[in-house]
Amino acid sequence: MQEVNQADMPNPAPPKVSLSVFEGRLLAIILAISFSFGALGGAFGARYFLVHPQAALGSIKQEVTLTEDSAIIDVVKKASPAVVSIVISKDLSKIPGYGISPFSQDPFFNFYFSGQQEQQQPEPNIQQVGAGSGFFVSADGLILTNKHVVSDSQASYTVLTQDGKKYDAKILAQDPAGDFAIVKVDIKDAPFLKLSDSGQIQIGQRVVAIGNSLGLYQNTVTSGIVSGIGRSITAGGGGSSENLSGVIQTDAAINPGNSGGPLLNVLGEVIGINTAIDQQGQLVGFAIPSNEAAKGLASFQKNGKITRPFLGVRYITINQALAAEEKLPRDYGALLVRGQKATDFAVIPGSPADKAGLVENDIILEVKGQKIDETHILADLLKNFNLGDSVSLKIYHKGEEKIVNVTLGESK
Repeated sequence: MQEVNQADMPNPAPPKVSLSVFEGRLLAIILAISFSFGALGGAFGARYFLVHPQAALGSIKQEVTLTEDSAIIDVVKKASPAVVSIVISKDLSKIPGYGISPFSQDPFFNFYFSGQQEQQQPEPNIQQVGAGSGFFVSADGLILTNKHVVSDSQASYTVLTQDGKKYDAKILAQDPAGDFAIVKVDIKDAPFLKLSDSGQIQIGQRVVAIGNSLGLYQNTVTSGIVSGIGRSITAGGGGSSENLSGVIQTDAAINPGNSGGPLLNVLGEVIGINTAIDQQGQLVGFAIPSNEAAKGLASFQKNGKITRPFLGVRYITINQALAAEEKLPRDYGALLVRGQKATDFAVIPGSPADKAGLVENDIILEVKGQKIDETHILADLLKNFNLGDSVSLKIYHKGEEKIVNVTLGESK
């Protein structure tokens, strides 16, 4: 007997079915009733949603809103335990002039009372003088924050975790050219956050910021979107300022005290470190991209400090307006210029740029084939290289263009 697959077998003939007259009429009535109710329901539903379209849209909108809310709630639950507050304290008794009576400078006071009172050392007076934020990036207690949060060498720093515990903090490394620092506390099995690829972020994507808002409200949560990328700003505070390039702009509310906290995507991954706000506007905040922080962290783990590739020039980026005003030979590039002080050289003596023969008023036109302009500034292009890399520069030097190779050194 030949064996065949079921799929190859011929279909059997369908059985014959016969209905009585009564059964046929009953079936026809049932079908008619079912059709009538179906048509009536369809007509009512169509008319209702045509007259009240917001009813249909409302249910969709509610579902979308619930989805967005749930995503943010999940981010907060996941990330908050890894976010810390950093309390800055100082012994005010060590500040010059502390505890001195305003009358002590009065000759009359000194004449009558200096012999009767002995000058005493003031008692220690430890006070909180500031606060910031940070977040764990490893289970053994490494914390990322802003350099300006931990820049006072005369202060002490305490880390407060979400569960209310306090830890003495040690400053391990500070970025020599940016607003980034690494702090360490003695802890085991700390919850930590993952650094995402900030090169993949998109304008308009939703973000969440967490930090010690105003130094009073620990783990405050705000949300918003990425408003811009690749911004260049001058961030100031505490009597100093830094030029930061390539930063992320967000409308998530960032307040004093939020500095050093994470800017997160909807997966709960860090895309930036909150660093500055524009006080002239509303909801205009900035964050250092996570890729820059990751590079600094890798540098520390390899070298024990944060190093940056160093060219050694002072420059302004040329645009068409500047080129026309100053009658420059090119309308793009980085013009090497001297600063306001006598020591503000256009090319730092002994730097890689100096060794390569660059001088004041040279124009760096390209970095390894990439044209320098307002969207590709020199500082950002150099971030793509490492200490010791040899980089080709196209420059305009004394009336002619030429290629020079520069070996990037270490920033001081």
